[in-house]
Amino acid sequence: MTVYPVDYPATIDFPTALVGVRDASAHVESTAANCPNTKIVLGGFSQGAAVTGFVTANVIPDGAPEGVPNPMPPDIANHVAAVALFGKPNARFMGAINQPPVDVGPAYAAKTIDLCVPDDFVCSSGRDFNAHTQYAESGMVDEAATFTATRVLAALPPVASPQAPPPGARPPAAVLAAPPQAPAPAAPPPDPSAPAPPPFNALRPLPPGTLMRCDTVCHIIGPT
Repeated sequence: MTVYPVDYPATIDFPTALVGVRDASAHVESTAANCPNTKIVLGGFSQGAAVTGFVTANVIPDGAPEGVPNPMPPDIANHVAAVALFGKPNARFMGAINQPPVDVGPAYAAKTIDLCVPDDFVCSSGRDFNAHTQYAESGMVDEAATFTATRVLAALPPVASPQAPPPGARPPAAVLAAPPQAPAPAAPPPDPSAPAPPPFNALRPLPPGTLMRCDTVCHIIGPT
């Protein structure tokens, strides 16, 4: 996952956000063209929410300043999984600064979560300046994260299940490997200090307790 910070001067000079609208639109269109399988999430707070809203618009709003880019092609919406807006300036606020209202385009409306803390002077009819800074404390950031994750997962293609073998197909034969055999123990070398056995004489039995070793074949002649 990568995050792209939109490049524009975020100041109290609100019309400078036009630079952000151009930059964000160009980046979204470039991503959709070069990475068509990427699921894009758009988001913004306050002036950034206005930038994002204008990016999704399907028409150039009346009263927009000169230089506003044309709306993005309709098929770009297919690459955007979710839009999260925090404290988006409402029509009252935008009218007070002589700017057109921020309207999310119809192709993005169903995939947009538009959050406003109660009494936030930017996005509601309230006049609480502190409310505009309480989006994390209010839990709305977590709410937007849950909404966004759900939308992204829903937009991903299903995982292909393994194909079943055709009827009558012979199952693959199992290959059994014999375990490695341990080498046979080597015979102990002869002890050079042991006395040599007396020569064998079939007519004279060996003394009791004598061990006999037959290296080839031992023939029994008969009793003495």
